Amino acid sequence: MHRYEVIIYWSAEDRVFVAEVPELPSCAAHGKTPAKALAEAQQAISLWLDTAREFGDPIPEPKGRRLQYA
Repeated sequence: MHRYEVIIYWSAEDRVFVAEVPELPSCAAHGKTPAKALAEAQQAISLWLDTAREFGDPIPEPKGRRLQYA
């Protein structure tokens, strides 16, 4: 399990739960349940990190805390 913050919310437009990873630009996933969205987000994080390593892009350290309050 990765330690990046994952924000999960319901998208009425898409009729799925969306899981976004704010610390990793454009890293997001979705699923029919919050648990499925989280599992898909963990896979998306792995792929994001693998791609960053492959291209030598910087990888941010997980902050381990909320980025902001709404």
